[in-house]
Amino acid sequence: MPTLNLKVAPLQNPGRYQQLAQELTLLTGRLLGKRREVTAVMIEDLPAARWHVDGKDVQRPTALLEISITAGTNTAEEKAAFIKAAFAELERQLGCGGPLEEASYVVVRELPATDWGYGGQTQKARQAARLAVPA
Repeated sequence: MPTLNLKVAPLQNPGRYQQLAQELTLLTGRLLGKRREVTAVMIEDLPAARWHVDGKDVQRPTALLEISITAGTNTAEEKAAFIKAAFAELERQLGCGGPLEEASYVVVRELPATDWGYGGQTQKARQAARLAVPA
């Protein structure tokens, strides 16, 4: 049940966001094993004048992608593969044929299963319910 929060600058064509959300959802499923039907992607675009690197306005397209997942559900290798692939997808879709600003980031946040959930139930409660079901 990951959530992906993406901030981009400069402003993009909003029609592009549907495809970007689909590709990020597919990557999340393929590389991190997360269920697509509970993967949420939120995209916020910012004018370039509101994003600064080294105290200066950004000169190229820039992105910050933060994904939240349950702690302990993925290996370091899986997370590294996701970071690499997500960055490549962001660059492909947002870079307009060129590179993203170097200070563009992909961040994987791991949250304890007790600290988040969906549908009014924590991930810990979902884990406990799965373990309680007789095989």
